[in-house]
Amino acid sequence: MPVDLRVRLGALELANPVLVAAGTFGYGLEFEPRIPLHKLGGVVTKTLTLHPRQGHPPPRLVPTPAGMLNAVGLQNVGLDAFLRDALPGLARAGALLIVSVLGESPDELTAMCRRLETEAGVSAIELNLSCPNIAPMAGSGLMVAQDPDATAMMVQAARAATAKPLIAKLSPDVTDIGVIAQAAERAGADILSLVNTFTGMSLDPDTRRSRLGSLTGGLGGPAIRPLAVYRVWQVHHAVRCPLIGLGGVLHAEDAVEFFLAGASAVAMGTANFTDPAAAVHVVRGLERYLARHGIGSIHELIGAVQEGHAVGR
Repeated sequence: MPVDLRVRLGALELANPVLVAAGTFGYGLEFEPRIPLHKLGGVVTKTLTLHPRQGHPPPRLVPTPAGMLNAVGLQNVGLDAFLRDALPGLARAGALLIVSVLGESPDELTAMCRRLETEAGVSAIELNLSCPNIAPMAGSGLMVAQDPDATAMMVQAARAATAKPLIAKLSPDVTDIGVIAQAAERAGADILSLVNTFTGMSLDPDTRRSRLGSLTGGLGGPAIRPLAVYRVWQVHHAVRCPLIGLGGVLHAEDAVEFFLAGASAVAMGTANFTDPAAAVHVVRGLERYLARHGIGSIHELIGAVQEGHAVGR
């Protein structure tokens, strides 16, 4: 039977529900010789700051059981250089483009979103409110997405500067992610992305030092998937806006878990480091899954989790 992978996240329509996550796919053009970018639901760029940023010293990546710890520290070329050097090529590649940004203040975020508002090649803006690899807010010791008031303030600053769809990327390192999600939605976020990596550490018993160039990093990969799926389920029951789920998606069935919990799309991260075409494989796997189960559209799966356990599994 024919299957329909198209999904709509508010005003944002995707040809399929599989994105590549910020920070795991470069600026997008690096992978264009390997995979056809237009086959993806969308490309989320490496998070950009207003000015170039050097990031943390190496080593920046450490393998962990069923995952990876990273401490890149948002190294990037800055917004202007990206728009000048990368955006034209991405537009030619036919990719639906979501630009991820981080502002260190509301005014800085407003300036970035105002600049992106004029770019026709940008379909949506992701607000990275939850990177665990940067210094916390002054005076609080928290990242933006750990504080509902700070979350609302930053989303409002972005909303005032752009009519493009806004995606707020949230942290799992909170007591009640539903409260943060509601604050972001009330402030004007159109879509929520969850979850970012969990803050973690990996220590070398011989040297008694961190295996990373910084003390802590962000844990991603299959190890966090059950935790991420649960948080998507929580937020699905707390807000009305569409959700993007991420955390350890390797196969089509992993993506289906997020759909059942309430996500309308997924973003793949750690898998891109081992197989640049991982997202394309998941798109094909979803086509087979829908056909095998007689499901015509992804929309039939969203939030369709059934109570009870999987008998015989």
